[in-house]
Amino acid sequence: MKPNLEWLKEHILLSDKTAISQAITLVESSRTEDKAKAHELLNWAIQQQKPSYRIGITGVPGAGKSTFIETFGKMLIERGNSLAVLAIDPSSSRSHGSILGDKTRMNELSKRPEAYIRPSAAGKTLGGLAGNTREAMVICEAAGFNYILIETVGVGQSETAVKNMVDFFLLLLIAGGGDELQGMKRGIIEMSNAIVINKADGPNALQVQATKTEYARAVSLFPLDESGQKTRVMSCSALTGTGMNEVLQMIEDFKSKTANYKESNRQQQAFLWMTKTIESNLLENFYSLEKIKKELQRAKELIAQGKRDPLSAAHEVLSHYFETKNAT
Repeated sequence: MKPNLEWLKEHILLSDKTAISQAITLVESSRTEDKAKAHELLNWAIQQQKPSYRIGITGVPGAGKSTFIETFGKMLIERGNSLAVLAIDPSSSRSHGSILGDKTRMNELSKRPEAYIRPSAAGKTLGGLAGNTREAMVICEAAGFNYILIETVGVGQSETAVKNMVDFFLLLLIAGGGDELQGMKRGIIEMSNAIVINKADGPNALQVQATKTEYARAVSLFPLDESGQKTRVMSCSALTGTGMNEVLQMIEDFKSKTANYKESNRQQQAFLWMTKTIESNLLENFYSLEKIKKELQRAKELIAQGKRDPLSAAHEVLSHYFETKNAT
């Protein structure tokens, strides 16, 4: 039996992790009968949001994002904070299954009462994000967590999606074979508030220092970001803790210097959330119509037979959609 909304609201305010999980499951649901309840719950949660700081953490596979977040999260707790970690796992492009192993990898952090970890599958969503990450953040903020950390699948898709929902965007890297700058898109570097080279321990230490110098030279040529700050380049070892205090202090400094920017940025992000929701609902409505399903199949056959080009076929399908909407 599903809990009622009043129970969820009451227990979310108590930071009840079971209620938070059930609430996020509700807003992630694609079931028609759940949507009205999800909207009501989100409208309530938005009114209950507590002050928070949102940090997005992305990076190349193997950069140690989960270890970094566990060490970083424990440091936040030691300073009297609470945090929610929304760890987005990669989904299979065929089965859409997901390993959802981040909670296991953050074993120590997951045991702390001040921390909540929610692994979700990225599915088909670009940017390494689950489709309802914004909604999950709102619920966690209503529950009183004052730091929200989003761990993404990794770079290479639409990293702008991550940047457009957080206050601070951190790119986590490791020292590689000397071609880091060539292998990393300039865009992801430019939108990062900080680049942190992880695994600066043991035999990696010298190579990490060289990589740090290389990135520092590159970002020195970039203009100030939209918050008026320069991208910081740092190194650390999340495994041993070396450099982690400096990373936390750097984020705290950025937070204090950009308080006004944060508020204006949040307003822009809220507007973007609205437009993305409109686009998502329009697409869902479009592809759910039986007439459109038939027209798409017909268009596919005509293209395969060489009787239609894709552009003409698209315009024909859209014309049928507009006819259907105008008739209602």
